[in-house]
Amino acid sequence: MSSYAQWITEFTERRLTERRRRKEAEKVKKQEKKTLTGEILSWVDAIVFAVIFVLILNQFLFQLFMIPTPSMVDTLLVKDRVYVSKTSYGIELYPTGPKIFPSAPLRDDVIVFYNPQYESKGPVFDILSQMLYMATFSLVNIDVDENGNPRERLYVKRAAALNQDIVTFSNGTASIRGLGQSESVEDPEFRKINNLSTNPKQTIDQSLYSGFDAYGQLLAYQEKGLSKQSPNYLLSRYQTVSSYNGLVDYYDVNRAKEKTSSEIDPSDISARSAYAHYENGIYVPAGYTLPLGDNRDNSQDGRYFGPVSNSDIIGKVRFIFWPFNRASVINR
Repeated sequence: MSSYAQWITEFTERRLTERRRRKEAEKVKKQEKKTLTGEILSWVDAIVFAVIFVLILNQFLFQLFMIPTPSMVDTLLVKDRVYVSKTSYGIELYPTGPKIFPSAPLRDDVIVFYNPQYESKGPVFDILSQMLYMATFSLVNIDVDENGNPRERLYVKRAAALNQDIVTFSNGTASIRGLGQSESVEDPEFRKINNLSTNPKQTIDQSLYSGFDAYGQLLAYQEKGLSKQSPNYLLSRYQTVSSYNGLVDYYDVNRAKEKTSSEIDPSDISARSAYAHYENGIYVPAGYTLPLGDNRDNSQDGRYFGPVSNSDIIGKVRFIFWPFNRASVINR
């Protein structure tokens, strides 16, 4: 009888011990789950805070930007990463929104502005792509074209002409007539006189412009349905560039085309108006800036879309920070 009682006692103790062990294990497991969840939540909280903090910095103080095209060579090369001060010309309250404490750029500043020719994919996509771009310090860009190339929502150019300047172009060379001046000064000389940067340059051989001019004139005859009546001297001049595969100054080509169109048919008001734009030059209204690329012959700039409003200029390029071997301050 005593042995049976002892067995019962031992069995009960084992059962109670096992039950207590299971409960303690379940308690520890619950604590571990709670701790893991807490860790995840704390990481999410930290990441969200970091993203919001970065977005605030990028919107109001500075933005990091990667140069996508060679339009500013040699000042800025493709894939250079630059620091853009967003307080230089006023603080933008939200993307494309109004500014507080607005100001105008100085001549020769390297500026960042909204591309006037950018085609939006919708406000939701625009905001999302900008947030990702800014939150990742320009590492992630989902705003790409059908070939996977980044679409340029922002442009980086040099503030070449300011309030009430008039800029004309001849054979790719800009000439600037400032407010109160009676004559235009070619850009290289203008820069020398005013102690400006010597980085802006032309790379197209000047001897090619005769062929570009002929090309533009022949296009005018073609558009008028008069190709067979094209003068032989134009065909001869065009042959000098017919097999040319380098950069073409399409601004000069279009100028020649519109001039010839207005001469072929003086009653064509649209052609006369278009040519007057080239002949009279680009006038920069008050509150606007004419941006031009330093690599003048390979830049989609103000020659094609005109002056930009100072309200669309979001910042000034201060320095290159990557790659390290090109790290340098961008001077006016």
